[in-house]
Amino acid sequence: MTSTSGPSRVNTAITDMPARSDLVRLGVGILGIGSSGPLIAMSTMAIPSLIFWRNLGGAIVTAPFAIKHSLDRRGVKWSIAAGVVLALHFIGFFMAMRMTSVAAGTALVALQPIFASIFIKLSGGDIPSRAWLGMGISFLGVLLISGIDFSLDRRSFMGDIAAIISAALAALYVMWGSRAQETLETTSYTSICYAICALTALPIVLIGGYQMIGFPAREWWILLGLIGGAQILGHSMFNSVLKRVSPAVVSLIVFFEVPVAAIIAKIFLIGNQPSGLIIPGVILILAGCTLVVLRSRPAKEAIEKVENAQVNK
Repeated sequence: MTSTSGPSRVNTAITDMPARSDLVRLGVGILGIGSSGPLIAMSTMAIPSLIFWRNLGGAIVTAPFAIKHSLDRRGVKWSIAAGVVLALHFIGFFMAMRMTSVAAGTALVALQPIFASIFIKLSGGDIPSRAWLGMGISFLGVLLISGIDFSLDRRSFMGDIAAIISAALAALYVMWGSRAQETLETTSYTSICYAICALTALPIVLIGGYQMIGFPAREWWILLGLIGGAQILGHSMFNSVLKRVSPAVVSLIVFFEVPVAAIIAKIFLIGNQPSGLIIPGVILILAGCTLVVLRSRPAKEAIEKVENAQVNK
C-alpha cells in the first residue's frame, strides 16, 4: 500500500482535474470499495469472525511495506486507539449491510465527512456556513431513508441506525488516524491499525463462541474478495492518487461507491433490495456531502481529515 504522508505530497488546487492515469486508478478504486457492501451482504460468516479475518489479512498484506519505516511512540498510541474504533465501526457497517439495503446502508455510511466536520467544530475548528447547508440537505436524506424503512421494515430501520453510528465512528477513526500519521508512514499506521482491529474483534469471537474456521470454500473466497478488493485495490489506489490529486476531488469521486455498490447488489440480487422511494434520500445525502466537501476548505487539519475519510469500509 502506498504512503500518502511525508514531503512527497503535492499541493494541488481544490478543483484540479486528475490526470488520465490517476483517473484510471480512481476508477479501479471505486470498483474495489464498491464491492465491499455487496460482499459483506453475501457472506454468512459471523460478523466478528469476518472482521477478524479481514483485518488480519489486511495487516499481513501491508506489513512488508511498513517494515522499512521507523515507529514513533505517539503515533503508535494513536494507531492503537484508531484500531479499536475501527473495529466498532466495522461492527456497525457489517450489521447495516445485512439488515438494510446495500444502497441505503452505503449512503448513510457516506455521512462520515459530515460527522468529521461536526467533530472538528466541537474541537474548536471552523466550519463555513455553506457546509452546514450541505449537512442539512444530507439530514433530510437520512430522515427520508430511515422514515421509509421504519414504516416498511423495522429490521431495515435498525440497519439504518447501525449505519449512522458506523459513520460517526468512522469519522472519529479518521481523526485519530490523522494524528497517528503525523509521525508515522501510512503503511506503518495501517498495519498497526488493522492488527489492533483484528485483536479487538478476537475476544468477541472467542467469548461469543463464534465459529472461526471450518467455513465452506465460498466464505473464504468472499473474504479474499474483501481483502483484495475493498482494502488493497480500493484503498491503496486512493492512497497513491492522494499524492497528486486534491483530497476534496478524491472525496467527491469516492461518493460513487454508493451507486456502484447498489448496482452490484441489484445485478446479483444481493441483500435486501431497496424501495424506489429510497433513491431520493440517497441523492439528497450525496448532494449534501458534496456541498460539505466543497465548502469545508482550506483549514489544513480539515483537509487532512477529509483525505482519509473513505478508509476501510
